[in-house]
Amino acid sequence: MLIPFIPFFPNSSMAPPKKLKGLVAATITPMTPDGKINLPVIRQYVDYLVNEQNVKNVFVNGTTGEGLSLSIQERKQLAEEWMCQGKDKLDHVIIHVGALNLPECQELARHAAAIGADGIAVIAPFFFKPTNKVRVEELLDGIKAQIPTFQGVKFSDTDLLDLAQCIHKNGTGEFEFLYGVDEQLLGALALGANGAVGSTYNYLGRQTNLMLQAFAKPDFALAQQYQFLTGEFLNFVIKLGFGVAQTKAVMTSVSGIPMGPPRLPLVAASGEFIAKAKAKLDSIVWPNGD
Repeated sequence: MLIPFIPFFPNSSMAPPKKLKGLVAATITPMTPDGKINLPVIRQYVDYLVNEQNVKNVFVNGTTGEGLSLSIQERKQLAEEWMCQGKDKLDHVIIHVGALNLPECQELARHAAAIGADGIAVIAPFFFKPTNKVRVEELLDGIKAQIPTFQGVKFSDTDLLDLAQCIHKNGTGEFEFLYGVDEQLLGALALGANGAVGSTYNYLGRQTNLMLQAFAKPDFALAQQYQFLTGEFLNFVIKLGFGVAQTKAVMTSVSGIPMGPPRLPLVAASGEFIAKAKAKLDSIVWPNGD
């Protein structure tokens, strides 16, 4: 189970860490047709998230962003561009700094701190790795002593028992728990998750925010409707084959922003997938006519 965690860098030595709640878009990396990162698109991307999806937190260079297919320099350039374009518009810019070796993780973490990122997330090296598996609730024991700025967990697993135990042990509310399985978010909210990090919030952020509002009222029936419809779309596209390339295609279709192809060895989504996914999404009638 691969679980990134999130230490924050306060903006000054006197400022307390900002709490990260609500939706966090796992950002896509726009690319040109020849596979180079397309930095000029980020400005339009930021405005779209804020104005159209009401999403003001981003998680840069993660799986959705093809972070591990990018060079260290490219990851730094993307982090810098998101920080630049997100200034005074985004609430949190979280930079994923995980890599296959620790020196690169450390280099990326230092860079994130230097450019003023609100925090970092890191997935441990996962090719060469220890044989013992650490559950998240075990990770939390004594973590503050080793990482004083540690603030919480992006929980990217369907094991809600583990998540529940983490939240139960977090009775003082010291840590934030952000859920990373979009189609099961409502279940995680019921257990006490503070918010979510996911790819669908790039193009279904507005609807998911309405689900969060319904849950908070509480109007569980309305929240269920939103979750069921999100699940209906995801169930449909997963059966067609749904990965990073397909996510880029859906985002391009919904937003009109050219996200481009994925980086090789991934291949672009087929025209058939794009047509079927668009038709399915257009057919969904959201509550209250959304």
